[in-house]
Amino acid sequence: MVRDVGLDQQAGRLVQRMLEIETYRMMALLGLPHAQRSGPILNAIEGELATLTAAMVNTDAAIARILSAPPAPDADGEQVLLRDITGLAARIEKLSLDNSYRFSASQAYFRLVHARIEELREIRIEGVPTVGEFMERRLAPAMNTCESIARRQQALAERIAHSNDLLRTRVGIVQEQQNRKNPAIAQCARRAATAFAAGGGRVVGVAISYYLAGLFHYASKALQAGGWPIDPDIATGVLIPVIAVALDWDCAGCTEKCAPAP
Repeated sequence: MVRDVGLDQQAGRLVQRMLEIETYRMMALLGLPHAQRSGPILNAIEGELATLTAAMVNTDAAIARILSAPPAPDADGEQVLLRDITGLAARIEKLSLDNSYRFSASQAYFRLVHARIEELREIRIEGVPTVGEFMERRLAPAMNTCESIARRQQALAERIAHSNDLLRTRVGIVQEQQNRKNPAIAQCARRAATAFAAGGGRVVGVAISYYLAGLFHYASKALQAGGWPIDPDIATGVLIPVIAVALDWDCAGCTEKCAPAP
């Protein structure tokens, strides 16, 4: 209720502000049902994450036995954990997308309510609560609930991402140990290293041949300018095969020395 006690021309503006306060209050409360629905979902996701984290800890001894065993280990358990954690990450991401806009809008309307209350410039009357006190008692708890749920979503997403990265690292380590203990993969790695070494030697040889041919070409031009009967282009073309053969033979010897032992 608004009572006109000498308001004159301010009555209409005051009524408008009171209506805006109520409108913005109702708009701000639209985020509360989303927060109430998200609470049990977050509790379930946190419980599943705790279970998966405990399973990761319990598999430490199993992974140690796998890494020390001669045959190729079976990492199906780690893959299952990784799939479950990825599923949790997808669920928390969907929940955050569903709630982010509504929570942000609720906070924006809550700030508008405070702004309109400040514009009223209320003076407290003994025994009568102010509009600001009423809103603080009725609206602030709902906004705090929405903010708390938003923080829980963000914290839970970070925890899931950290667990996901940790588990991916562990899976990578297990797979690397498997590859090292597999004779066929080790032989392929040695062949690849030998081929890379040979290819790298040829690339170096081509580069050196290019620079030596260039230097000889400039030297031939200098000799021609000095009166020597020599054609720089023909001389360079004749010398390129000689340089290439010499460097290829030298790089082949280096490759044999640097190639990894079988």
